[in-house]
Amino acid sequence: MPQIPDPGKARTMDEFIAELRLLKAWAGNPSITEITRRIHRAWQQAGRPRGEWPARSTVGNCFQVGRRRPNADLLLAVVQALVCADEAVLSLWRQSLRAVLGEAEAAARVNAYDRLPAGLSGFVGRTDLAHRAAVLLSREQDMTAVALEGMPGAGKTSLALHIAHRLLGGEHHGTPVLFAHLRGSTPPGPPADPAAVLEIFLRLLGTAGDRIPYGLDARAALYRRLLAGTGALVVLDDAADTAQLRPLLPGSPGCRTVITSRYALAGLGDAARLPVRPLDPDDSVELLRATAGTDRVAPDVPAVRRIADLLGHLPLALSVIGRHMRDHPAWALGDYYREPLVTLALEDGVRTALSAADAHLPTGARRLLRLLALQPPRETDAATAAALLGEPPAAAEHHLAALTAAHLIERTAPGRFRLHPLVHAYAEERICIDEPATRIRQALSRLLEHGRGRDAAVQPETRTLRGFRLPMPRQHTEADAGTRLSQHVRAGRALAA
Repeated sequence: MPQIPDPGKARTMDEFIAELRLLKAWAGNPSITEITRRIHRAWQQAGRPRGEWPARSTVGNCFQVGRRRPNADLLLAVVQALVCADEAVLSLWRQSLRAVLGEAEAAARVNAYDRLPAGLSGFVGRTDLAHRAAVLLSREQDMTAVALEGMPGAGKTSLALHIAHRLLGGEHHGTPVLFAHLRGSTPPGPPADPAAVLEIFLRLLGTAGDRIPYGLDARAALYRRLLAGTGALVVLDDAADTAQLRPLLPGSPGCRTVITSRYALAGLGDAARLPVRPLDPDDSVELLRATAGTDRVAPDVPAVRRIADLLGHLPLALSVIGRHMRDHPAWALGDYYREPLVTLALEDGVRTALSAADAHLPTGARRLLRLLALQPPRETDAATAAALLGEPPAAAEHHLAALTAAHLIERTAPGRFRLHPLVHAYAEERICIDEPATRIRQALSRLLEHGRGRDAAVQPETRTLRGFRLPMPRQHTEADAGTRLSQHVRAGRALAA
């Protein structure tokens, strides 16, 4: 007899139902009528009143996907009807159902309001981007939505709120305003359920609870009818994907939506997608000044610029270091060299943001991200990525596309990519944790062979580090490349010992 299906891998209700269908097949595919009879017999023996016994159609619905409020008691009765008296198997399915329902409950917990959060302090720069978004969403334009996309820590939420406050600044009081945090990249819980978001939005718009439809499509239709012609402003922060977003878009002329996401949101129709990149150097200095205080920055502006360069001009990292500078006056600006600087930035929020984005990557892209740490933080291409992975260039291009969509790597030119310095530092942390020493040595060996095959104009030098010959580009020094590569190899050898 085939092995009984294991529901432990189910993470959503639809996945649980798919496993339940497999269990039905494993049990010999009894009819819905037969399953209903078995449930009736079991409940009669348990003394449950006849009025609680499920109808055949209700039992049949247990095998339908797309259910948002399943009857857990009945689902377990179906499992029991299929596995008979096997209490160990029933216990396994009970635990899985509890886990799945916990995920659904977490997705239904939503932070949504009929007002904007207060503008974040320390907002600087982004003048051109904010102006462009405001123009696109002005009442004279046909555009109804703007999506701000960028890497973790790029300041998308701060920019979105700045744009939203700017849009509302010259308008009459009474314009409907809705804000929701969609948790698209917030660990450890699931993204917000759009049906739950719509339920709160509808209540905020004055709909009584008993008038709110059950289905997602019906809620979305009512939501759009209520917003039509109102000129509403909707801010959807940290979106997971277009499937989560589509029901939440008003889609009505005059209604404006500002979206933020760490992921590329292809397929949003008329929405304008605006990339949010790290700050300009001058704006980076200004953000450090606003956070740390003028007295801390003024004595040595060139040193402050070096700090901003080492942080890759990432607003989250700049804010972290600015606060550290403010709170630790004994630290001279020269004390913020690369190692403590990057460690401080990662420790106080940047690592968490990068880890959340990393967790959503496919397996191949996650592995490539770590292997890219074996190179200095410079441009790379699909051929180099393929050498690191030991895979064909087409596979490497696929993984690079996934990293680009998650804004963990930047496309600098056709076929050329570059890691942000802090993403590179994060990958350096993870490589010897997540990759076995054997794979690290193999990747380094392939990288060397790839370097040997390059054109003479870009032929790398080679050095021997602990018995391994590693490609060393001429433009990089031992301090910023060779030392880190040596550390990887030493850690890998230690793991293998």
